[in-house]
This record gives sequence, C-alpha cells and structure tokens, in this order.
Amino acid sequence: MERTLRSRWAQRFLARVFSAGEITACEAAASPPQAFAARFAAKEAVVKALGTGFSRGITPGQIIVLGGDRSQPAVKLLGKAHVRAQALNVGTIHLSLTHTPNTAAASVVLETRE
Repeated sequence: MERTLRSRWAQRFLARVFSAGEITACEAAASPPQAFAARFAAKEAVVKALGTGFSRGITPGQIIVLGGDRSQPAVKLLGKAHVRAQALNVGTIHLSLTHTPNTAAASVVLETRE
C-alpha cells in the first residue's frame, strides 16, 4: 500500500476504491498506509463473504468501512453489493480489522435475518 500511495496513480486509485470519508479517516490516522491497507482488506473480506469477489458489478467503492481506528468498524453497502446482501438475507455484518507495520487483515461474518 505504501508503494501505491507514492505512485503517480495514487489519487486515481484512492478515488476508485475509497469514499471521501474513508480517505479523510485514513489520512488522519497515525499511519495512513496501514489504515488504507486495513480498509482494503475489509472490502476484500466482504466480497468474499458475499460469495462474489469483485465481480458481478460489485466494486470496492460500493463497500464503505466506517469507524475503526479506536472505534468498532462497521460496513455500509451500496449498489450491487447491497442488492447481493439483501438476496442473501444479511441482517448484520460483523467486521474485525487488524494491522501491523507490514500486514493488514480483516475478518467478516455475515449474520442472516431470521
């Protein structure tokens, strides 16, 4: 992520993958590359839990990671990601984020409605 953020394509990448709020939150973090990496890992974990990956019209920009960095992270889905979650009867998305200076990981559990 550090290399990506230093590239000439950094702003284009950020605009395609992250919301304005996510960018602001990550840039305010103690280590922006770690914050961006953790949120990207969360987006990947969400699409894997939805069973689609980044396909079927689902893009990283449709998955918004809220909170984190000292507060419980949450996920907001937009567009086709939201439609897919509704089709799966998802009621709650549980998200856990972690990162070290060299790695970032996320875990997602989808809880269906009864």
